[in-house]
Amino acid sequence: MNVSNLRPLGNPPNAWWVNDHTADISRQELQPRLAVLTTQTKQVRFDLSKTACLVVDMQNDFCHPDGWLASIGVDVTPARQAIGPLQTLLPQLRSAQVPIVWINWGNRADLLNISAGLRHVYNPSGAGVGLGDPLPANGAPVLTKGSWAAAVVDELQAQPQDIWVDKYRMSGFWDTPLDSILRNLGKTTLLFAGVNVDQCVMATLQDANFLGYDCILLRDCSATTSPDYCAQATVYNVNQCFGFVADSAAIAAALGAVVN
Repeated sequence: MNVSNLRPLGNPPNAWWVNDHTADISRQELQPRLAVLTTQTKQVRFDLSKTACLVVDMQNDFCHPDGWLASIGVDVTPARQAIGPLQTLLPQLRSAQVPIVWINWGNRADLLNISAGLRHVYNPSGAGVGLGDPLPANGAPVLTKGSWAAAVVDELQAQPQDIWVDKYRMSGFWDTPLDSILRNLGKTTLLFAGVNVDQCVMATLQDANFLGYDCILLRDCSATTSPDYCAQATVYNVNQCFGFVADSAAIAAALGAVVN
């Protein structure tokens, strides 16, 4: 086989290497980088080369005092509790070459892919401020792609190498390219963070589990404006049915003891 001057097509580990005469479709694996993580239930060995961190809905509409939830009377202070741990953890993950995937509500302005039933969840009277409506504080359209309302909070600075996925339901996998992106990157272990832990984070994590991904919920990097028992039930269900639960300190310790 002629292997000279091969050029990559795609992203490792799912890239082909080709030239005019050859197509190498062996899809060589990335070098393993094994780490051991202490979770609430077990010691978990995982491969950083196959790991990504999914950060769900850390957006102005959910976490800012001028955002949507605050405008309809929800105290967003609990949602903001995830900001501090994420500010510390995300740079550590980037340094370890673990991709950060921002999964955010980013609706079409015309809402043509949003059902009446979904709109009803967020505007049950039809007279309130619902999806796509202007916020009272600044007029930004609620959870509309490209708007201030849908932007990640200023405290969490995204980087150029980060990956962005717009979602339109509670699950980040529903009607989005998230699954294709993760499979192209060869990621099988997913770290979960964001808000609300009992709603969009949990829905995304469950779908990931159903699709065969290995799921780790980062408890201190997740938060909710729901009653505390909702978060407790989420942690219980993840441990019982869907994966593992750890915190950012345990992840940092795992990153510091990688076996190459």
